[in-house]
Amino acid sequence: MSPTVHRRTLVSLAGPVYFELLAGVTAGIINTVWVARLGGDAVAAVAVATNVENVLLGVALMAGSGTTVLLARARGAGDPDGMRAAVRGGWALWALLAPAVAAGGFLCRETLARLVLGADAGGALPLATGYFAVALPAMVVLFATNLVDGILKGAGDTRTPMCLALLANGIVLALDPLLVLGCGLGVRGAAIATVVGRTAALAWGVGALRRNPVLRGAGPRARLRWAELRRTVRVGLPMSADFVVRMGGTLALVAVVARIGVAEVAAYGIATKAMYVATMAFYSVRQAASIHTARLLGAGHDELRAVGREALRLSGALGIAASLGLLVGAPWIMAAFGAGGEVAAAGTLYLRCLGPYLVLLSCFIAVGGVFEGSGGSPLLARITACGVALQLTLAHALSGLGLPGVCLAMAVAAAVQCAALARFRRGGGRQRLAEGSVVRVG
Repeated sequence: MSPTVHRRTLVSLAGPVYFELLAGVTAGIINTVWVARLGGDAVAAVAVATNVENVLLGVALMAGSGTTVLLARARGAGDPDGMRAAVRGGWALWALLAPAVAAGGFLCRETLARLVLGADAGGALPLATGYFAVALPAMVVLFATNLVDGILKGAGDTRTPMCLALLANGIVLALDPLLVLGCGLGVRGAAIATVVGRTAALAWGVGALRRNPVLRGAGPRARLRWAELRRTVRVGLPMSADFVVRMGGTLALVAVVARIGVAEVAAYGIATKAMYVATMAFYSVRQAASIHTARLLGAGHDELRAVGREALRLSGALGIAASLGLLVGAPWIMAAFGAGGEVAAAGTLYLRCLGPYLVLLSCFIAVGGVFEGSGGSPLLARITACGVALQLTLAHALSGLGLPGVCLAMAVAAAVQCAALARFRRGGGRQRLAEGSVVRVG
């Protein structure tokens, strides 16, 4: 294929994925905007709680993303039986993971809130605990929705997941003012609205699966096959670990920022939501590259390297655009969230310092899609883990510089991750995996 064909394929796949991911981020933004009327403690509680949800979403990706890659490979090879086996393996893994995470999270909700907020969090602690009491049992819904999305994407349908996310988002938009303020439920009302939206999206998504002739008979009621389950774990675990480590690093930074001040914690929570609008674009390119690469595994290394180059160019351009947008629009972004005073000033400074980090991150995330689709997720997960560890160490050391020091730590760690990925060359080492081979890109 020509570079133009690869570029068009990536854009056609990534566009709906971006709006799907953006809708999920927007749900958190809507919650933050409405609870901001209740004060800084409420904002901090929702910000931390949604970051915890992002970490748990990474666990869900073990089933969702693993199924996407296996399904895309089978579809590219013209193997309907393999497609059905991939779906069965995904549902089997969901049945093992989701109830355990939901039950464990609910039982440990207060401990979890103390862990991420600190013992001296004041009024934010009971608010976060209340949010968790609603949201964590509903992880079974979030995990199932993520798996349904993964199945549809692996089958080549990225538009239906986008519609599902928009539906959930619309329900949150309608229910938040009613539940948060109208019924006086506050932070707990935001959690209820989110769960209702996700449940409606799941119901629609399961219906879409049943209407798909290729996937018919491969739903959650299919007989459990351990070989299919193990294969899904083998492919999905590294991708899950990569996301969990990265989101865990974002969450752990809250503790570092808390050493600077309460206003900075609230600013960090708001600014992170705004930053996700950009980073979701990078992840949409990664998912598109992963799906496209998985379909082309039999086409040779040259084709896969071409996919990597186009993904890098596309995501890099998005990273530059996002950096410029935050540099210019930071004050208006903070104002849109209802932030003022010290919180607005700290958030504006943080957003304006994120540019180098976003450009470097866009490159690393996009190229990672080719590694995921070709079987290189274990390598990617190791690089991410080392990068996050470096980021947290540097952030702690540079926290005396305030939020700019945190941004500097993030940028340095992202640069190291990009350098590590760039050094992986055929001449320097080749990693063969059970599901494919890692290729050099660029």
